[in-house]
Amino acid sequence: MAHNLGGKIDEIRTQGSALVDLAGRTFEIRQSFLDDIAGASLDDALPNLGAALLVLHAPRDQIVGIDNASRLFAAAKHPKSYVSLDDADHLLTREEDADYAAEVIAAWAKRYLTLVEEPATEAAPEGVVRVSEAEAAGFRQDVTIGGRHQLVADEPASVGGTDLGPSPYQLLAAALGACTTMTLRMYARRKGFGLDHLSCDVTHGRSHRADGEGCERKGSQVDVFRRVIRVRGSLSPDDRARLLDIADKCPVHRTLHAGAVVETEIVAQ
Repeated sequence: MAHNLGGKIDEIRTQGSALVDLAGRTFEIRQSFLDDIAGASLDDALPNLGAALLVLHAPRDQIVGIDNASRLFAAAKHPKSYVSLDDADHLLTREEDADYAAEVIAAWAKRYLTLVEEPATEAAPEGVVRVSEAEAAGFRQDVTIGGRHQLVADEPASVGGTDLGPSPYQLLAAALGACTTMTLRMYARRKGFGLDHLSCDVTHGRSHRADGEGCERKGSQVDVFRRVIRVRGSLSPDDRARLLDIADKCPVHRTLHAGAVVETEIVAQ
């Protein structure tokens, strides 16, 4: 894997991370990833996998050659299967290739999994975000947004959850990050900035409010969302300074900063 990172390895080691182009897409690769692949030995792990293995490979893949797929398949014990993806590319960027791979994986996995039918979640009306308990014993929630989008919210195992989805505060951080990058992209597009790529890391914590910051609540704790916005492209210092200003104008930032009114009622079902 490491040889596909080109000349970025030194940058990753010195800076902690770097943006790397792989198969036509940009990924942020961190030092922890280099540590993981350096400490992994598939030749040792695969014979003791203790599970069925499915290897999918495209013969025309220019990123990972057929010899890699052959070594993986040969090292593993049965049950194991191999599927050729014909003329697909490495990242299955064509929708029909991705659909085919998904159907093959689903059909193959049924032989080895005991699947329990979950009750269907009622779709939320347009404009409504509906959150329903998926299990009363834990914290997992099914989230439906309108009639099109579904996701899961949960809590880490350390606090009694099953960690099958992001926590509520992680979802809130994601909303802030997504709104930030969307707002910056719209502004950069309108102004003609040479912004090739941007990302936003968001972390959440709590800090004690300093004296003078809201005198009525001195000493209380305040939620702190920290954003680290990463940009790549032909941007001048003035361009970057302007983007920093615009980040504070994204709608979710304004909502969090100004506060909001939450109106609640309870109805019996």
